[in-house]
Amino acid sequence: MSDNSASAAGWRRARGEPPLADMFRTVRVAENASTWRRAMAFAGPGFLVAVGYMDPGNWATSIAGGAQFGYVLLSVALLSNIMAIFLQSLCSRLAIGSGRDLAQACRDAFSRPVALVLWLFAEIAIIATDIAEVVGTAIGLNLLFGIPLELGVLITALDVFLILWLQRLGFRWIEAFIITLLGVIFICFLIQIALSDPDWGQVIRGFAPTTEIVGNPAMLYLALGIIGATVMPHNLYLQSGIVQTRAYGETLREKQEALRFATWDSTAALMFALLVNASILILAAATFHAGGHTGVTEIGEAHAMLAPLVGSLLAPKLFAIALLCCGLNSTVTATMAGQIVMEGFLDIRLPAWLRRLVTRMVAIVPAALVTLYYGAEGTGMLLILSQVILAFQLPFAIVPLVLFTRDRAKMGGLAAPAWLTLMAAVIAVLIICLNLKLLWDLAAG
Repeated sequence: MSDNSASAAGWRRARGEPPLADMFRTVRVAENASTWRRAMAFAGPGFLVAVGYMDPGNWATSIAGGAQFGYVLLSVALLSNIMAIFLQSLCSRLAIGSGRDLAQACRDAFSRPVALVLWLFAEIAIIATDIAEVVGTAIGLNLLFGIPLELGVLITALDVFLILWLQRLGFRWIEAFIITLLGVIFICFLIQIALSDPDWGQVIRGFAPTTEIVGNPAMLYLALGIIGATVMPHNLYLQSGIVQTRAYGETLREKQEALRFATWDSTAALMFALLVNASILILAAATFHAGGHTGVTEIGEAHAMLAPLVGSLLAPKLFAIALLCCGLNSTVTATMAGQIVMEGFLDIRLPAWLRRLVTRMVAIVPAALVTLYYGAEGTGMLLILSQVILAFQLPFAIVPLVLFTRDRAKMGGLAAPAWLTLMAAVIAVLIICLNLKLLWDLAAG
């Protein structure tokens, strides 16, 4: 069926230009290769998405959660990761089944006023993400090289040149860059965990959920921050766009195979992200909570206290290196998400450097003001607040995603089965209920 007929395909509008047009279908999938080689052709996008699940915002919420409540919130990290696996698989399904990313699907399915409101919420989510990256990268520069936070915030605007260089090399080079830095982050935390010597019995028990999380407002606030920092709205747009860099075929069988390989890729990458997220929380629990330092919330404060608590000067250095790598990685992926959102919702094509510069300037203003007036203490509060904002934006991305992927008129043979739609709906309801509970607690003081 031709997608030029919007009504026949179940969409109000015909499909426009593909997302990230200069990289669309540029990664070749060999037709006659083995299953393993074809699967490896799809390896990569999931790790770009996984970057958003371990960005500097995750650090702030995980450090605060581990320091205040020990290993208890590990169950929230696990729950968030399970949610992410389901939702990211739906994003791949939407992209491969309809040929649209989530932003394009919203534009093509809803009236213009509704699409504009959803675009505004998506932009707020990306700005909140960018604030976390600005602050996290600036802190990383400060910890490693002694660059003042105020100057570090301004330096982050220069990362547009990194984006331009990577995009010129090709999408596979972007993936290689991201995966290399992820490897560095993992090694850094592996060594730090070994140095901190956590109580592994409590670690295992921490993955079991408890009702105390909902009953304790302070714990719920951090739990919601962890969910917002893990299941991030911009990642839903990102996955649905970058999976289309693969040159899979147009038949139903080829699309089903592409969906299977893309789901394997995102699931493996998100399990890796869980290891990193859990490592941050375990490190905070094993050092700060166990040592009675339950008030640690700032990344800089955590860095300063690691050496005396762990008994090694190596730990804070590794901590700072991993933080800077996370900031650089998030810079690349947030740029792509921003492009996908703007192009998809508004059908406006901007050069990557201009889009990045606009987004980064909007994020730099609040980050610079908080840094100037409150210093390092304020940056910690800003990081956690940015993640809670992301949690509040999530339903506006999840609900349309669930609606689109269950619709056979829009998805054809790749419409989501009933059980998958039900799981995604439960996730959406859970997040909305947590948001309402947090609002009630805030209103009640």
